[in-house]
Amino acid sequence: MELNKELSDKYELLKTTLVSYGRVAVAFSGGVDSTFLLHAAHEALGDGTVALTAASLSFPERELNEAKSFCEDKGIRQIIVRSDELSIKGYRENPENRCYLCKRQLFSRFLETAEKERMDVVAEGSNLDDNGDYRPGLTAVAELGIKSPLREAGFTKEEIRILSKRFGLDTWDKPSFACLASRFPYGEIINEKKLAMVDKAEQYLLELGFRQLRVRIHGDNMARIELMPEDMDRFMSGDIRNRVYEGFREIGFIYVALDLKGYRSGSMNETLMEER
Repeated sequence: MELNKELSDKYELLKTTLVSYGRVAVAFSGGVDSTFLLHAAHEALGDGTVALTAASLSFPERELNEAKSFCEDKGIRQIIVRSDELSIKGYRENPENRCYLCKRQLFSRFLETAEKERMDVVAEGSNLDDNGDYRPGLTAVAELGIKSPLREAGFTKEEIRILSKRFGLDTWDKPSFACLASRFPYGEIINEKKLAMVDKAEQYLLELGFRQLRVRIHGDNMARIELMPEDMDRFMSGDIRNRVYEGFREIGFIYVALDLKGYRSGSMNETLMEER
């Protein structure tokens, strides 16, 4: 597939920007954006880049394993940084700035690791589309001086997917993902047990063949499932619906609901928008 000149120039600008940084540590989750950024950094800098990947309760093991596999396959050095968000003061209470608290601690650790590894900067993979939602984590990124080269070069999510497919990255059509804490309504206590319930529930749906989804948790025992609208008919077929209900009961949920509006990123932010 031939690249149009605009995209080709934008990618060259990205690589030039990365080279200008010096030695770059990439915050790498294994998602669409960070995989694309790490690919570009490795192409531009070779051994002058390293991947920093967080390991925590809010980051599913499947995502961590995929991130490890990518780095192994590409020969990119990766450092796993252990993170304990639940130890952050105020985090468990899930305030509106929860993401800020988490990102502030995590990227501070990334900066410490990068300094030890003699890296010049830490870069993360947010893009222009991330500017349109409530994302307090980006405030922490800016405060700490973390670089955002995809936004700097003007990349949108669609453009990242197009180029990722062109470069043969398996993540080009990977569903969007956010940390498991984003499944909790603001003000609701986050704990180890409920994080594990959400993780198991989403894994259960993935194994049934659903791809883009969220399992939102309300209280201690209610699951609200968000699926793509085109997946709802399949879900509501007697066999699947009953299997999901029984499977979620085994995980610990008593009530299981299907959100009629379907999947949308950041649905827990909708209450914030109404209040404002």
